Amino acid sequence: MENHLSASCLDSLPSTQVCSTECSSIDFGFHVSDDKDVLDGLLSQDHGELCQRVLCLEKKVQQQEDEIICLKSALADVIRRLGQVEATKAQSSSALPSKPNFRGTPTRRAEKAYSSPLDNAHITPNKRPTTPTHRSAASPRTNTPSKKWSSMSNSLDSSTLHRDGQANKPVELKASKGVEPKSSKPVEPKSSKPVETKRTSKSFERQSSNERSSRDPEWRAAQLKEEGYVKIYLRGRAINLYAPTSVENVDVTSVADPPSEKLQLEWVYGYRGRDCRSNLYYLSTGEIIYFAAAAVVLHNVEENTQRHYLGHTDDVKCLAIHPDQVRVATGQVAGHDQKEGKRKAGKKDIPDADKDHWPHVRIWDTMNLNTLHVIGIGDFDKAVSCLSFSRLDGGNQLVVVDDANDHVMSVWDLSKSHPKKITETKSSTEPVLAAEFHPLEKGNIITCGKGQISFWTLEGGSLAKKTGIFDKHDKPKFVLCVAFAENGDVISGDSNGNIFIWPKGNNRISKAIEGVHEGGIFSVCVMKDGTLLSGGGKDRKIVQFDSSYTKTGVETEIPENFGGVRMLNQGKGGMVLVGTTRNCILQGTVDLQLNPIVQGHMDELWGLASHPSQHQFMTSGSDKQVHMWDSMSRSVVWSKELSDPAHSCSFYPDASVVAIGTETGRWLVLDCETHEIVTSHTDGNEQIECALYSPDGKYLALGSRDNHIYIYEVTEGGKKYSRIGKCSGHSSFVTHLDWSTDGVYLCSNSGDYEVLYWKVPACKQETSISAVRDLEWATGNCTLTFNAAGVWPEGADGTDVNNVCRSNNKKILASADDFGKVNLYQYPCCQPKAKKHVYKGHSSHVTNVSFLFDDSRLLSTGGRDMSIMQWQVV
Repeated sequence: MENHLSASCLDSLPSTQVCSTECSSIDFGFHVSDDKDVLDGLLSQDHGELCQRVLCLEKKVQQQEDEIICLKSALADVIRRLGQVEATKAQSSSALPSKPNFRGTPTRRAEKAYSSPLDNAHITPNKRPTTPTHRSAASPRTNTPSKKWSSMSNSLDSSTLHRDGQANKPVELKASKGVEPKSSKPVEPKSSKPVETKRTSKSFERQSSNERSSRDPEWRAAQLKEEGYVKIYLRGRAINLYAPTSVENVDVTSVADPPSEKLQLEWVYGYRGRDCRSNLYYLSTGEIIYFAAAAVVLHNVEENTQRHYLGHTDDVKCLAIHPDQVRVATGQVAGHDQKEGKRKAGKKDIPDADKDHWPHVRIWDTMNLNTLHVIGIGDFDKAVSCLSFSRLDGGNQLVVVDDANDHVMSVWDLSKSHPKKITETKSSTEPVLAAEFHPLEKGNIITCGKGQISFWTLEGGSLAKKTGIFDKHDKPKFVLCVAFAENGDVISGDSNGNIFIWPKGNNRISKAIEGVHEGGIFSVCVMKDGTLLSGGGKDRKIVQFDSSYTKTGVETEIPENFGGVRMLNQGKGGMVLVGTTRNCILQGTVDLQLNPIVQGHMDELWGLASHPSQHQFMTSGSDKQVHMWDSMSRSVVWSKELSDPAHSCSFYPDASVVAIGTETGRWLVLDCETHEIVTSHTDGNEQIECALYSPDGKYLALGSRDNHIYIYEVTEGGKKYSRIGKCSGHSSFVTHLDWSTDGVYLCSNSGDYEVLYWKVPACKQETSISAVRDLEWATGNCTLTFNAAGVWPEGADGTDVNNVCRSNNKKILASADDFGKVNLYQYPCCQPKAKKHVYKGHSSHVTNVSFLFDDSRLLSTGGRDMSIMQWQVV
């Protein structure tokens, strides 16, 4: 691992920021040989575990940063107020203004409420230009830039903390509840009730239970020309979201109803073949079953339909089919909020709301998708890595291996109405890749993994182990897969490209077939006709053997763009199903042709854009792939591989071209007909976070991680681009962009929660709220606007909402959050804590959402789960 932060960047950061930045910019690339790269994704598994640990540390650092920011904000507020009070006292000593006259005589308690001059002060200091602070030190680009916005600007000084999202705006102290600003004229209170004192910080004085929190959303009535806004708080920072002048009042205490429209999951694009195995099967219903993200997909290829089991809350990692071909067992990893490590306390200590976030196994019915049993909550550590039903007794037992350091193996009795654990034992300190019940020997279980194959016997409620003996044969680094012949032989494939035959009831090799593949054998499969198929991860070959383990001479090689073989299984009739390491599924015959039926991305996914006039959309990811999808046929229309990882995309208004932003600062334009690159430019050396054409196609705006927005003039129908300026003013990286319908104004959000407006083509910041508050916006991508204020949950971090999208009919608003959820709100959504419809399916942070041009469907992308989900609006 290499730390790509420069020493100069680190020297300028506080210690807490250095820790956070280092955590978010670690390069997890493993520089290994080609042989090691294909060892069953084990390096990817180690990579994932290391990422989880680093993310956990980063989360703790961010929590500390939040506290520090709140303290800084409170301290700066106190210092500023004290200075203003002193200035007021000096002014009052010379001017001696008259004391306000009240209609009623306030009680002593009420007088006490006014005793502090900080409570009812309303002071507007002289306006002065705001100099942008240096960009977030956590945002400098590395070789593996941080996709998630965990690197929000933390180097906020006292002036930055109170900018409230608008440059050149006065910082003002709000009057307390029921108190008007100070004036030379007498002011009468609306009632004679005691006035509540506004709290500066919870650190100084705890609020009573019936008192409104100082961090609750506020509505500032439009008494002055510059007022009329909702104030929300993110990480202790106040953000002013200005309303149109037509909005006279917003009741921030009321809760908006959810929309009448709802979403229904229609299609899941993708398959998790990159780092999982035993994940592709054919059911008696004619469907193939596999998983992607937190969804288990039942895909009918002939009818081009899907059904989805959505009982899981996080990544599904393994899958097993019951002998009755109806029931299925699936295992998941620990949820978003679950800490690493096995729970020591009893199961009763787990709150009901948290149970689904612990690693567990779900047994469910494929006919009606109902959950039958949930087992292992509190028994498994980190994740469920592999599982299998028994076969001789009709599937009355289930073996499960978790991802703990000792890879604990447990056997469960499913014959009763409530499954019961029979026994458990520590299987190995090394990774276990597969665990299978022997189909012809009762109570026999075979496990394989790093440097081992083991034969277990379940007798008298305990497990006895025999380790496989390789004798004269080279012991492989990994035994990657196992299968069973009709006569009971155990067939194993390993990282050396060899196949070993282990006779029934024996732990010694009876036959060795060496050098079958160049590199590891990721899957072996015994077909119904008795032939054996082996699949190579590195050479991408599928080799056929007869029942006596002799090569038949039939073999095929999978095209490179689909990747190596991850999983082989019997399909319909004589066809074979092939899952690949590049998250694709192929179907066909070994001697003829294999055709793709599922395709997907294989690295983090952020770029998403809907076609402006057709039922198509585009995605771009860190795997350097750009895919054009058709939402009706649910397939890839065309693909293009780029030279750089991609992060954002945007269609030209007539969809003749599409702009793609990359992680290197380079952006390019693709012709949608020829799929060739029309032009390519580079602005800075950091990630292009967002790209957006103006409604008339005259301009292209590019928001960069270097804090700037680059503006290009577009001519010749999207074929020629000339840079006309750069919008500079953000103190952190640009996250979202919106154009006004006339294409003159641009609204932008940044990583430190700024909301700025720009006038194009001058590329100058528009500081007058009155000039922009009544504009009509062509898009609704910015997460920090008045019409999207309600999407932010209580106590939200600025990274909790990754994206929003307004429907084209301006009736609903969708948001993509950091908890794997897609949310649907009424539009406009200006009331904080608005009610919503919540939909699960993604297992990673949802990075983007987009409505199709006719609002019939919503698309969502999962970051690290690499999946695309298509939701029908009903």
